[in-house]
Amino acid sequence: MHEAVRQMLAKYECDRVEDYAQALREILQDIALLGLWRAKFFDKAAFYGGTALRILYGLDRFSEDLDFSLLEPMADFSLERYSAALEKEVSAFGFTVKVDLRNKAVTSAVQSAFLKADTANELLVIQPGEDIVRQIPAGKQIRIKIEVDTKPPPGFATENKYQLLPVPFSVRSYILPDLFAGKMHAVLCRKWKNRVKGRDWYDLVWYCAHHPAMNLAHLEQRMRQSGDWSNEEALDRNEFKKILAARISDLNVKQARDEVAPFVKDPRALEIWSREFFTAVAERIEVR
Repeated sequence: MHEAVRQMLAKYECDRVEDYAQALREILQDIALLGLWRAKFFDKAAFYGGTALRILYGLDRFSEDLDFSLLEPMADFSLERYSAALEKEVSAFGFTVKVDLRNKAVTSAVQSAFLKADTANELLVIQPGEDIVRQIPAGKQIRIKIEVDTKPPPGFATENKYQLLPVPFSVRSYILPDLFAGKMHAVLCRKWKNRVKGRDWYDLVWYCAHHPAMNLAHLEQRMRQSGDWSNEEALDRNEFKKILAARISDLNVKQARDEVAPFVKDPRALEIWSREFFTAVAERIEVR
């Protein structure tokens, strides 16, 4: 095992196979970010979403994918330009890696808060090395989806966050009020179909407990882009509260709890969840 990977793995308390898999996924996410940094990817893009919140800001749940937004719309952007850098970086730490480039054609901009017709995405498929199979079952593959929003809505700001392992490097990220606006867009506008994404609601609670300030103007721009706000007037505080209250009223709390449970260390933290609980939590949001 590469010494840097050993050091990173030592930070985790792993009692079950699932713990090792989650820890290894997060280590690989860090290595992928390092590879993107070396390739100057963050000159054009910023990190956002649940994994950014986990890795850079301390969210206490695991996350699966790497979500990015270009700093400004770029019709000819291609993730393929960064495939070689990703493969080289991850392979240097002892993993067999395959980058599978996939282009989506999402017909509806409303299907997901983070998937739009202008979203490019790439799948990182990693096979653990021989000296890790004692923790991870042989043949286990870890898939990390990388998505880049190539037509980002306006009105966000970024900052540089610094990582020290596996080596010192920096990641450009949305600032927290704008990250919160992106998460709120998912809470309000994600199309549930037959499955509630409890991770959105878990993250909402985390924001309200730790960083409750939200950029309402950026939320409005996201909602306009996805077709969820078409009024000529700006989205104001009162209208936002009405929309959120309606969303809470429709929430299937059990489905939300069941969906997020595999991603948290202590599922007992979810026992308090109810519509009344989320209504009380929503009062803590500081609209800016």
